[in-house]
Amino acid sequence: MRLQNKVAVVTGAASGIGKEIARTYLREGAKVAIADLNLDAANAAVKELDNTGKLCMGVAMDVSNEDQVNKGIDAVAQNFGGIDILVSNAGIQTVAPVDQFDFGKWKQLISIHLDGAFLTTRACLKYMYKQGRGGSIIYMGSVHSKEASKLKAPYVAAKHGLEGLAKVVAKEGAEHNVRCNVICPGFVRTPLVDKQIPEQAKALGISEADVIKNVMLKETADGQFTTVEDVAEVALFFAAFETNALTGQSLVVSHGWFMQ
Repeated sequence: MRLQNKVAVVTGAASGIGKEIARTYLREGAKVAIADLNLDAANAAVKELDNTGKLCMGVAMDVSNEDQVNKGIDAVAQNFGGIDILVSNAGIQTVAPVDQFDFGKWKQLISIHLDGAFLTTRACLKYMYKQGRGGSIIYMGSVHSKEASKLKAPYVAAKHGLEGLAKVVAKEGAEHNVRCNVICPGFVRTPLVDKQIPEQAKALGISEADVIKNVMLKETADGQFTTVEDVAEVALFFAAFETNALTGQSLVVSHGWFMQ
């Protein structure tokens, strides 16, 4: 029970990686707020993960909306008595060549990934600083925080930006024992990735099988997808680490796609 009596907020947690992180945190003793754009989906995840009805709550949150973020984080803190862990995981993907990329879609993706991390961080730091017991902020980066791929200009830009934001939060948070780190997964077989396969096949003029083998998994050491369980274990490691010895860092979880 490495997170006993901790309170965690996980955004984009109604499915995929976020849901698995919530499941892992609950297993380790935390109380968890599942924040998601879709409140019905968030509440369904709560019902699935918490059979006591006391350890988990659903929160409607568009992470790019300042008012929704502030109200949602306040509601979590009031319900559970504070906030110790933030996992900024909410994200979308849109693929297109730079010369054809719609500016509105660019701004939407940047806002969800980067503005969302900033807004949720700011709202949670207010409680973490005041509580005096420290905290852990975790951003969901990507191998694309380190590398680039065709068709993903705003995604790569946003994921690189998260590393910069994490370093600033780590420096500012240190005196309050608040750590900030970044998880950088490779391709994880989630609905977000499943949506990309036909889109990239069309954009690149290749088969879906070739997208998986020769685009998504080409640079891995073993040709395997990273799993949601893999990512959740790293999220647990960062959340449970007790000192500022581990802050301002990123950890790649990619079956060797990117090796530092």
